[in-house]
Amino acid sequence: MSNLNELKQQFSSLNDMQQKAIFQTEGPVLILAGAGSGKTTVLVNRIAYIIKAGLAEPWQILAITFTNKAAGELKDRIEAVGGEGADEVWAATFHSTCARILRRYGDRLGFTSHFTIYDTDDSRRLMKEILKQLNIDEKFLPHKTVLNEISKYKDKMKEPGDVKTDASYDSRLKYIAQAYELYQQRLLTSDAMDFDDLICNTIKLFEQNPDVLEYYQRRFKYIMVDEYQDTNKSQYRLISLLSKARNNLCVVGDDDQSIYRFRGATIENILSFENEFKGAVVIRLEQNYRSTGTILDAANNVIKNNQERKGKTLWTENPKGERITVHTAPSERDEAMFIARTILDGVAQGRSFSDYAILYRMNAQSNAVEQALSRSGIPHRVIGGHRFYDREEIKDMTSYLQVINNPHDDIRLRRIINKPKRAIGEATMTKVAEIAAGIGESVYSVIRHASDYPTLSRAAAKLEDFSKLIDGLIEAEQSGDYSLAELYNLILEHTDYKNYLIAEKDDYEQRIENIDELSSNIIKFEEDYGEEASLGAFLEEISLMTDIDNYDAETDSVVMMTLHSAKGLEFPIVFIPGMEDGVFPSMQTIMEAGELNEERRLAYVGITRAKEKLYLIKTRERMLFGSTTHNRESRFVTEIPSNLLEKTGNENIFANHQYEYKSQQKFDPFAKKPATQPTSNHYQVGNTVYHKAFGTGMVLSTTPMGSDTMLEIAFDKVGTKTLMANFAKMEIIK
Repeated sequence: MSNLNELKQQFSSLNDMQQKAIFQTEGPVLILAGAGSGKTTVLVNRIAYIIKAGLAEPWQILAITFTNKAAGELKDRIEAVGGEGADEVWAATFHSTCARILRRYGDRLGFTSHFTIYDTDDSRRLMKEILKQLNIDEKFLPHKTVLNEISKYKDKMKEPGDVKTDASYDSRLKYIAQAYELYQQRLLTSDAMDFDDLICNTIKLFEQNPDVLEYYQRRFKYIMVDEYQDTNKSQYRLISLLSKARNNLCVVGDDDQSIYRFRGATIENILSFENEFKGAVVIRLEQNYRSTGTILDAANNVIKNNQERKGKTLWTENPKGERITVHTAPSERDEAMFIARTILDGVAQGRSFSDYAILYRMNAQSNAVEQALSRSGIPHRVIGGHRFYDREEIKDMTSYLQVINNPHDDIRLRRIINKPKRAIGEATMTKVAEIAAGIGESVYSVIRHASDYPTLSRAAAKLEDFSKLIDGLIEAEQSGDYSLAELYNLILEHTDYKNYLIAEKDDYEQRIENIDELSSNIIKFEEDYGEEASLGAFLEEISLMTDIDNYDAETDSVVMMTLHSAKGLEFPIVFIPGMEDGVFPSMQTIMEAGELNEERRLAYVGITRAKEKLYLIKTRERMLFGSTTHNRESRFVTEIPSNLLEKTGNENIFANHQYEYKSQQKFDPFAKKPATQPTSNHYQVGNTVYHKAFGTGMVLSTTPMGSDTMLEIAFDKVGTKTLMANFAKMEIIK
């Protein structure tokens, strides 16, 4: 016993509740771990204690996480503290745990040990073939919808036969059942499983083969599951089966951070844990080591408005810290400029760029922010998504604009010639490229006269049709009768690009939002540049967005990501733009209690990412997806007591906090705006300038761009940077 007490002394640096969680090894345990409460530390030390106390061999412990990265980190930390043999702990994701079991026993279900695991793209290709085989029109039933429905059925462990029975007189459901049946047959024939199958087939294996289940129940003396609030129904069923014999199941999670309902996660698993696992001990980790007292008070006041929760209150011994800044900007561009200038001010006072994170509700919000950071020369990287102008659909549309501007741009032309599908394949384009190279002409020149070349005879009509489309768009652009926004709409109309996305892409809704966001960008460009808003100037402007810097993950740069991607991370200073009803919470979630609860949990996650300072930003009007809206202040802001807030900017439109909604006003994309007078043409080549964040530098070049000037400046400290003069706010020394 004294040895055990000596061992427990090794964990004395942890707080009382953390120690309780580590030493409570027997029976079902629910560790409710609040944000920043050190849950990974508890998990690692609990495993180390079990090993060192001789309660189990390392290979008798199963620790399940949600990502490979988390599993890798867990393994490394267990090996560092767990002593000899700690590397034998099974620390893995749900999917890799199941794959390992199925590699050994998959023959019981008709698979070999070498079965293939299909990713999303493989599943999509297979389902497209199946829908063709069944003569099901994708416009009536898109492959994405079918795969989503199949995934839901697999989560409920429903077979194709069950779906057929459920269908009754529902013809759509009957088609889905047929596609599901054929999909599973093709997977089996191909000796393949999709991600959902890995879990479903492991459950089937256990339920149909008691000897296999008994083997793993005996093997795993202790089972631990991280991020339990993110589990779905089938994952719960799997864990229940594995832990039934010994009953030593410890789950770690936070019901207040359950934000993946859209992926099938069910908060009920954590809320009903004590009912499902009798005699469960519940331990709350409420001491936060991450954030200031003010930030935690704000988070607690927001989340307490949710009904579906176990209940806990985070506290900290950290200082109270600064009040939360709630800033109101006139528009989303001003919102982005406020973020950029705040970052530059902080860096000028000694902060690092990497201290700052910008977290947004939807990817389309990143566009205005990326522009402001780029124009200000602020290094930044987008995590869990692509930079706006690097997204596939945006590259496609800007490639159309590039080809209209310069039809001899072979790279961009080859990108779009078969987008949407025009039955112009790679083999044809290889022949075109060979002819072009042989006669010293561009690819486009050959395409325009494809019927002149015998080797292109079969594809000539299609190639010349494409060239007529491009010629027509070039003519429209050169006529001067169309604004850039109108030209962009002509491309969308004549290519039918949106319908192509609907037919071809799983995430077409988000892609279409991005396409509409590019329309907003073009409209704003025309407002800024007035009469100088040419296609060439726009393309030059956006090249700045993609080429301004080559970022490296290790470099000192601002981080941008969605709130969903930010879970588990922390930053000294956090900006959350778009704090308006209709943006965050999103319009779709406001009317449904369960959805609104999830949005509030997402707000809680966002607030608790901040360690020292939090900025909540809203606008008086916002253009998003081509429409201008006037939204009320987010209810999540009004749930924070006013004594925790410092309000800046223009508050007028939010004086009344009742939740009324002004009607969405459709923005007229073709309305002409007066040209803005240039304000930034006073910089000259050779000027020595001082920038508060980058220090002293020399102006190498100036390029007038509408009401702004693009400056190339060689700074003494940070090297050469490209900045927009209106954003740079520099002092000319000489």
